[in-house]
Amino acid sequence: MRERQASQGARGAREFEAFVAGAAGRLLHTATLLTAEAPDDNPRARRLLTLALAHTYACWDRLRGEDPYDRTRRYLATRFAHGAWHQYGAFGRARPHPTGALAHLTPQERLILVLRLYEGVAEEQTAALLGLPTERVRALCDRATATVLHPPRGPAPAVTEAKVAAS
Repeated sequence: MRERQASQGARGAREFEAFVAGAAGRLLHTATLLTAEAPDDNPRARRLLTLALAHTYACWDRLRGEDPYDRTRRYLATRFAHGAWHQYGAFGRARPHPTGALAHLTPQERLILVLRLYEGVAEEQTAALLGLPTERVRALCDRATATVLHPPRGPAPAVTEAKVAAS
């Protein structure tokens, strides 16, 4: 009995290692997009991925045919959403070190845009995962896409007296 359990445990560990080897890179990129960190300086994304993989490993034996990538991605997304809610209050705009291509987006807009466009999750699934109406997900995705395609301009340069006098 113990040998059989040990054998199943070892097989499960090998399967999980194979899953991580194949999926960790894409999931880290997803987490990096969510946190709007630079790809080479992404401690928040790495922590988010570590927590998601630990959760997946903890329930690995109970997946019963469920897609481990989908399970990990869902946990990653909900963990990010809850963390953003608690850290920034209702998906606020303030966040530390926004440097990525999605830095102009709110955490909620980033989450929806990443799930919809990068991960290819359907509107209905995204809405169900986040507890939002499908129409709201569509509107947020459209607004986020427009912001990424046409980022807000920075403030106009200040006019100094020397420039005015030269004119």
